[in-house]
Amino acid sequence: MNFLHAILFAILQGASELFPVSSLGHAVVVPAVLHWGVDQASIGFLPFLVMLHLGTATGMLVYFYRDWLAMLRGVLGAGYRSENIVERQLVLRLIIATLPAVIVGEIVKKPVTHLFASPLIACIFLIVNAGLLLLGEQLRRQVVKRSTTLTNMDALIIGLFQCLAFLPGISRSGAAIVGGLRRGVAHEEAAKFSFLMGTPVIFAAAVVEIPKLLHAHELHALFGLSLLAAVVAGVVAFASTAFLMRYFRDHDSWALKPFAWYCGIFGAGSFVLLLMGL
Repeated sequence: MNFLHAILFAILQGASELFPVSSLGHAVVVPAVLHWGVDQASIGFLPFLVMLHLGTATGMLVYFYRDWLAMLRGVLGAGYRSENIVERQLVLRLIIATLPAVIVGEIVKKPVTHLFASPLIACIFLIVNAGLLLLGEQLRRQVVKRSTTLTNMDALIIGLFQCLAFLPGISRSGAAIVGGLRRGVAHEEAAKFSFLMGTPVIFAAAVVEIPKLLHAHELHALFGLSLLAAVVAGVVAFASTAFLMRYFRDHDSWALKPFAWYCGIFGAGSFVLLLMGL
């Protein structure tokens, strides 16, 4: 992987992780369509992607730092009693929503690993992701809830929807937002909960994978480039989060539809190009 490819991967990851279009699906499909010649089955590619995810999570953490500080004050009992209760409940909801991904991830990690290197399969699931986003808009409930008023069942359902992202091409944020819509949460609040929920999941993945970059001799040369790419991904993720929060607030009645059409067209078009060997 050369410098240009690493930076392009970082920009792609920083944007597509937040946008409901599947960062992993794009990381698999785009290099294949553009003939970058990157060996995605190499020992360093997955840890490199995890470093990009770490940068993305850091960008999200910085954007929502006030929310995380409020939750920390609530857990420590440093705020008013009523505020502490609300923040502790939000922390509990985030934990409940995260647990399905931890459990399902351990179960399906090995069976689905081979899918992550197949651009054609990723294209198919990008098309499926398009259908999921459109279905989410159709099945959304009109009861409007906020992220701070979710029930335990709401959080669990959203967390289960998030698990669909273990398939390359299904967006984690998109699936979680669809789960939120189904539970009566508006797009902006569903996106916010999805972004907050994704931060510890991504950091947890980094804790597992980054030591491979640090301790595997073959990967030492890649670590510096991965670190630079992670910074770029973080900056792009911060900007993407700022844009999306405003976008979801201003287009609540149809916000997921443009992303659905994009995924469908991009997935189908890429599938045809790859199948024809172009």
